[in-house]
Order: sequence, then structure tokens, then C-alpha cells
Amino acid sequence: MKTQSSAIEAGPIAVTTPPEHRALGTALAALGVASFSLTFPATAWGLEGFGPWSLVTVRSVLAALVAGGALLALRVRLPERRRLGGLAVVALGVVLGFPTLTTLALRTSTTAHAAVVVGLLPLTTAVCSALRTGHRPSRRFWCAAVAGAAAVLAFTVVQSGGALTAADGYLFAALLVCAAGYTEGGLLARVMPGWQVIGWALVLCLPLTLPAAALALRYEPVAFTAHGVAGVLWVALGSQFLGLVVWYRGMAAIGVPRASQLQLAQPLLTLVWSALLLGEHFTAAAPLTAVAVLVCIAVTQRS
Repeated sequence: MKTQSSAIEAGPIAVTTPPEHRALGTALAALGVASFSLTFPATAWGLEGFGPWSLVTVRSVLAALVAGGALLALRVRLPERRRLGGLAVVALGVVLGFPTLTTLALRTSTTAHAAVVVGLLPLTTAVCSALRTGHRPSRRFWCAAVAGAAAVLAFTVVQSGGALTAADGYLFAALLVCAAGYTEGGLLARVMPGWQVIGWALVLCLPLTLPAAALALRYEPVAFTAHGVAGVLWVALGSQFLGLVVWYRGMAAIGVPRASQLQLAQPLLTLVWSALLLGEHFTAAAPLTAVAVLVCIAVTQRS
């Protein structure tokens, strides 16, 4: 008889979740998506006062200090050795890889264009989860996921003028590493609390990010503007820690593929925030795309 803690190594995972837990998991995952939708606008704000390397490293250090303080205060034991590989994937994917690559991209790309990454992330995460766990979602699930991703991709490409930029290489690389980090984090959150998953991933990176932050702050100019400070604080505490806490908890409850499809709404939310906070504009196609995305989300949630 296999225990829950051995399920990750065992291959396919079958989890029967009570309806009330599914509802809570969906709400938590949706809250994580709402938090992530502010990441690109907040990063653009942060770049007004910080260099790209300073922004990436400082956000990670701040989040690690908060997470480490919580782990110490609650006297959480060190993770089991067999979990370190998964935590390393989370660290490389969502703590270091995605923030670094998207920050570099946002130096020359608008947040609307960068939203292409988020539009493709649900599908990439679902594929990564299927390869990792051996789980095979239904054909209806895949059709809805592909349709939703296509709708979001088409919308965001049109909003950015349809032009490919040098930043696209960063964005597509960010897509791959983030999908791997989300998948592994969602699996780990089934055997340990979600906040500990991201907390330990952040702490594991601290020996690297702390000296890197000191070095970056020394060589990159820093201006402590209101936007710059607010942007850094949000990406550190909102996106990097609290958002991932509820996101991993939600994925553990409803499954990685289903939770990942909630992110189909993220590019549209990002565009709204971009318009409100950055003054970027988008066309009347937004409500039509929003309806299409919500239909696709409803289908995936019932598949």
C-alpha cells in the first residue's frame, strides 16, 4: 500500500477531492492568479528605480527573509532530503528563472507583449504535469485548454502590434522554467504545506541571491522612487511569496492541470492593470476575449 508521501515518486497520481475542498482550492488558485496578474506592471514600476539585476535579487532576498522568518517562528523542520530535488526545481523555475528572464524582457517589451508568456503558461504547465506524473487529461480538457491559450495568444499578440522582439527569447525560456517550477511545486504541496514549498525554495536560494543583491546594488544605479519601491515590494511579497503560497495550496487541492487553466484569465487581468497603472491601451476586443477565456475555463474545470 502506497502512502501519500511516496505518491510523487510513484508515477500517476489519483486524488479524490471532496467538493468543498475543490471549491476552496479553486478560490485559492484564483487568488494566486490575481496576485500574479500584477507582477508585470509591478516589475515595470520596479525598473523605474532599480536595475534589472538589482530588482531580481532584491525581490528574492526580501521574500526569503519573510519566508525564513516564518519558518523559524513556527519551528518548521528542515525538509526531507528526498524533497530537495523538487525544491531545487521550484527554486530554479519560479524563484530565479522566471523573475530573471521576464525582468530582462520587460526592459524592452511592453507588459502587453509579455502577457503572451502568461497566455501560453497554462497549456505548458498542463503538458509538463502530464509528462511528470503520467496523468492524461481528457480530450475535451485539451481542446478547451488549446482553444483558450490560442484566444489569449491571439489577443495579446494583436495588442502588442504583432511584432516579435528580441525579448521573445527571454519570454519563451521563462515559460518553460516556470511551467516546470509550477508542476513540481504543485506536487510537493500535496505532501507539505504550500507556503513551506515556496518558503524553503526561497531560503535555499538565499546564499546565492544575498551576495548577488549586494553586488548588483553596488554597480547598478538605484533611485528610491515611490513606483520603484512599491514595485519591488509587490513582486517580493505579493508575487514571489504570498501569491505562490495560495497558488500551490490551490494546485494541491484541485490538481496542476485544472489549476493551470485558471491562468488563462491572467493576461487579461494584466492588461487591465497595465492600463490603470502604466497607461497602456488595448482595443474593444478585450471583452470578447474575456468571454471566450471564461468559457474555456468553465470547460476545463468540468473535464
